Amino acid sequence: MTDTLEKAWNQVITLPADKQDTIGNIILEEIEDSLLWDSQFNNSQIQLSKIASKVKNDIIAGNFKQKGFGDL
Repeated sequence: MTDTLEKAWNQVITLPADKQDTIGNIILEEIEDSLLWDSQFNNSQIQLSKIASKVKNDIIAGNFKQKGFGDL
């Protein structure tokens, strides 16, 4: 445990139970969000590689139309 987390922990355990629960829930939500973000970011790299490969193949095959900003 880091010094910062230990310092926070020592303060949290002195709080009433309802405040401890609130802080505990915030920490758990942050951990869950962080894990979800990491998972989505890792998976997005695979998706982006697949899209880039498809675009490259479409360009080689001539399956595209050049458009300007006004045509979008």
